Amino acid sequence: MKTIGYIIQKEFKQIFRNKGMLPIIFVLPLLQLVILSNAATYEIKNIAFGYVDNDRSSTSRALIDKFEATTYFNVLYAFPNASQGSSAMLKGDVDVILDIPSNFERDLQKNGRSKLGVNINAIDGAAAGVQNVYVSQIVKNFNSSIVVDLLIPSEAVARPVAIEGIPLFWYNETLNYKTFMVPGILVLLVTMITLFLSGMNIVREKEIGTLEQINVTPIKKRHFIIGKLFPFWVIGMGLLTIGLILAKLIFNTPMIGSLLLLYFYTSIYILVILGMGLFISNFTDTQQQAMFIAWFFMVIFILMSGLFTPIESMPQWAQVLTEFNPIKYFVEVMRMVMLKGSGLMDVLPQLLKTLFYALVMNGLAVWSYKKAS
Repeated sequence: MKTIGYIIQKEFKQIFRNKGMLPIIFVLPLLQLVILSNAATYEIKNIAFGYVDNDRSSTSRALIDKFEATTYFNVLYAFPNASQGSSAMLKGDVDVILDIPSNFERDLQKNGRSKLGVNINAIDGAAAGVQNVYVSQIVKNFNSSIVVDLLIPSEAVARPVAIEGIPLFWYNETLNYKTFMVPGILVLLVTMITLFLSGMNIVREKEIGTLEQINVTPIKKRHFIIGKLFPFWVIGMGLLTIGLILAKLIFNTPMIGSLLLLYFYTSIYILVILGMGLFISNFTDTQQQAMFIAWFFMVIFILMSGLFTPIESMPQWAQVLTEFNPIKYFVEVMRMVMLKGSGLMDVLPQLLKTLFYALVMNGLAVWSYKKAS
């Protein structure tokens, strides 16, 4: 134990003497949490909106007012004809164009129905789908509010009463997207920094030649590995603490579940990441190589973790591959514990799989590490 203690003491001194690591440990977490939590969002606002009003009636004007009143659309252009609207969309000046036909009000009064043309820039298919939902919802609400005004009194009385659904939102009552994203960003914070630091630190020993000096000492392999990785385990737990404090103070993220359970799971998860870092460092000779390989795998793991894209929306083969992605389980546990208040039995499947990955990754890392004697 004394040998491990001396190595740990040496590692902490080496970490805090390295001016390149200090910004990664203390500055990057703050920037990553604050910037990404605000930037990474599926909410679409300030949509450039234009319209072609061929009817120029009070009803068409009331419909346009509905779009002006919402925070999702910026009504910027009133085009005299559809061709000018198409030209503006081609230039990228407008994203949505509402085409109101002539006799719009008359058709509503006479036939009880009319048609609207909606042109949407669908280069970004996901954004176009959301914009279409916004437009449809506004038109639907407008239709409900104006139908009684356009019908004659006898028809209005005979019209059946509409059934209204009252939604009840669980776990995120205000539908704040940051509440959903912040736990996932915490996963990135802990994962990326601990992986990069652990991989770079050991490779740096190779670059400066101190690793060879340690290898010829009587220090055993297990003592060296434990002493090398334990400081980064402590740093990872500290990053989680900093992240949770910032999430509460800046974003007021709910923390319904047990923090003790969250720390317990994270302590096992970090072992997986440290094992990956050691495994990568065993096959690289420079810090640049270690960073490149770590970033290559990290991008794949993040994109297939369900952090940004729902796993249910992925192809079946991709959903199968996500079962081998430890980041997926950490994202699930963070959201389950923080937002739902899930207990140990609820996260037990993710916990057991993560423990299995920790044993496998660290076993491979220890096996691949060669100590010259």
